[in-house]
Amino acid sequence: MRFLVGLSRFVAIMLLLALLGVLVLWWMWGRDLPSVTDLDVLEVSGQTRVYDRQNTLIGTLTPSLGGSGGTNRNLLKLGQISPWLQKAAVTSEDRRFYEHHGVDYIGIARGLIKGLLQNDLEGGSSITQQVVKNTLLSDLQSARTAERKFKEAVLAFQLDRNYDKDRILNAYLNIIYWGDGGRDDIVGAGTAAQAYFGKSAASLNLAESVYLTTLIPAPNSRYKAFAAYRPLMKDLLGRMVDDARITQAEADAAWKTPIYPAGWRIGWNADGTLRSAVLENTDRLQQNMNALEAAQGTGRFASQYYLQAVEKELLPIIGRRALYGGGKIVTGMSVAAQQSAEQASLDAKLPDGATLGIALVSPANGEVLALVGQKLTGGRPSDWDNAIQARRQVGSSIKPLLYTLALETGWKQSDTVLDSPLVNTSYQPQNYDGRWTGRYVTMRYALDHSLNLPTVRIGQELGVQNFEAKLRQLGLTPPSNAGLSLTIGTLEASPLQMAAAYAPFANGGLYYAPSLVRSVEDARGVSLYTRPAPVAKRVWDAQTAWLGLDMIRGVVNDLTPVQGGLATRAQIEGRQVGGKTGTTNDIKDLWFAGVTPTVSGAVWVGRQAGGALPGWAYSGEIPTPIWQQTVAGALSGQPPQTFKEPDGVTYRVVRQVEMAFRTAQADEAPTARDGSGNSFFRRNRPAAQPETVQPASQTVTQPEPAPVVNGSEPTPDLQLVPGAQDIPAVPMTGGAEVVPLEPRPDAPPSGGIAAPTGPEPLPELVPSDLVPSDPGNLPEDGIPPVN
Repeated sequence: MRFLVGLSRFVAIMLLLALLGVLVLWWMWGRDLPSVTDLDVLEVSGQTRVYDRQNTLIGTLTPSLGGSGGTNRNLLKLGQISPWLQKAAVTSEDRRFYEHHGVDYIGIARGLIKGLLQNDLEGGSSITQQVVKNTLLSDLQSARTAERKFKEAVLAFQLDRNYDKDRILNAYLNIIYWGDGGRDDIVGAGTAAQAYFGKSAASLNLAESVYLTTLIPAPNSRYKAFAAYRPLMKDLLGRMVDDARITQAEADAAWKTPIYPAGWRIGWNADGTLRSAVLENTDRLQQNMNALEAAQGTGRFASQYYLQAVEKELLPIIGRRALYGGGKIVTGMSVAAQQSAEQASLDAKLPDGATLGIALVSPANGEVLALVGQKLTGGRPSDWDNAIQARRQVGSSIKPLLYTLALETGWKQSDTVLDSPLVNTSYQPQNYDGRWTGRYVTMRYALDHSLNLPTVRIGQELGVQNFEAKLRQLGLTPPSNAGLSLTIGTLEASPLQMAAAYAPFANGGLYYAPSLVRSVEDARGVSLYTRPAPVAKRVWDAQTAWLGLDMIRGVVNDLTPVQGGLATRAQIEGRQVGGKTGTTNDIKDLWFAGVTPTVSGAVWVGRQAGGALPGWAYSGEIPTPIWQQTVAGALSGQPPQTFKEPDGVTYRVVRQVEMAFRTAQADEAPTARDGSGNSFFRRNRPAAQPETVQPASQTVTQPEPAPVVNGSEPTPDLQLVPGAQDIPAVPMTGGAEVVPLEPRPDAPPSGGIAAPTGPEPLPELVPSDLVPSDPGNLPEDGIPPVN
């Protein structure tokens, strides 16, 4: 009797300890579990329709289920999957699937024993637990831990209470990883049937179904050793008979049925034994998947990146159940813009191994007009979206934001900045070609030619902290402790962020956070979400925005291709365009960001994994034409629009270039600056005698002024923007201030002076005026050079 009493007390104590253990585990791991209601994706409808701003249907949202090797959007309903495959999977993976409540305690006990003996906690997962692991707990799927097992068990129990067994089994067959096809992972029954047998999942026979099921635990190794794993098929057929899921006659017939997995040449005997089995072509798996894609048409990939972004925006707002439950979503997409962006991606000529990202937004309200996240080829593109997910250094495309900040603080385009290396500082950036003039160049000239040294001096005088604050207002996130390197492009951003940051140039200085979705209705037409009216944040006053716009329009139009124009290929006939190129250190990232009156956009080109592009890759030659094709197509058929000029702006022709000024500043003498905060005014030259105006095609290129020594004022005979010689002011269309210093294809070796390809320079501009830099004294600081 004492023994029984003692035993009962021992059992009670153990049960109490077990209960306490469960409570402790719940306190540690169970309080922040995701909701199983998020798995409403198990009810696949694919009927949530998505429309553009003109109420044109652009696609439907299909839930994606993640597997251990990838994501499957080719989801099937249970009626579209062979019943033989369903039965084989249950017998092989979870024989008590229809009896337990989400957790197979016998399987768990077996798994725990295996874990104690072999230090392996992977055993014992039910089909329900595997669904949880690959969906709700996908972020923990690679962790072989007690935490994951505990969470799996809790959620599997909840899942079993909320959904019937057929829906859970259907989800399982849609998420299972069936091997590496080559370019694509084989995920889900539909893809596996096509890859291994070139047929639909519904048409699989018993023998083929059993073969696919035996692959599940280790598909890549088992596929490559057909003869070695053939006995597993006989074993599984026997267990299916034991479970009464098939008859013995059906099992015998299946054993004798010849099967021919893709890539294998197999000889069969009548009794089901092998005569030979040779793996001839593992590429057949991918080829079969490619054939499926071709049959479905590439149109199913249209708008993929925009639809993915819609999902990402809406999931935290309305949840999965509403998102995939059917209904209607209206977006701000322009079909014309999206189709144009996709065609430009298809047509893009990129360096080998490079890809791209394209984003367009409306300056009027920040709505996203188009997104393309990869270089398209016509096949199934990667899910990774460079348009919104990538963060890449933006190079010189950041400079217009700095120059506009200078204009906001009272600078003028005609103000001059010293083009010379910094002094008394360890930070030593250089111009793209490693040379400098030692002269004071106008802001307009510095931006047209994308000079680093004047740009950094502007940043010195304005203050990096002030620039960082402005970037944050524009939706960008400057890196910590970037210092002056921020002024020439160490900021990392996505194309969508850059498109939104440039939009204030086109709308009078207002920043709108990008948005995609206007409204959502459920399947009954009940409103689930209506976007609040876009809220504008003023980042520039209207005059400042116009002056900045005038400068980036100059980047596109001031210089001809012969004169070294960096962005001439952004020009769109009959349209007003402004923008800026950008190239980062070692030519890792190429950019163009620009605006028209109704579209702001950015294009990035680079390698997905990073790394340098070829030396011949220029931002004016690669992303700029992609931007031009995209935006021109987006505007096709629309009447030309013009930028809306604010009051209080006037124009002066300075050094043969028409520049915009605040009316109050138009006739002020330009200020010369060296970045130290010291400045002086250049006096206007008395009115010159009338001279013959030369046509643009005969424009005389002009030097910038000689350097000022020791801060002394220049001689009084200098004109508005001082030069070495009196030159008449001529309105220009494609003219330039001086022959560019950018490297050209015909440039001499480093340290030499490129021969001008345009008109002869004035006598004052001679090689001795150009001071070569000493690259040996410059640190490898990773600062992006300019393009």
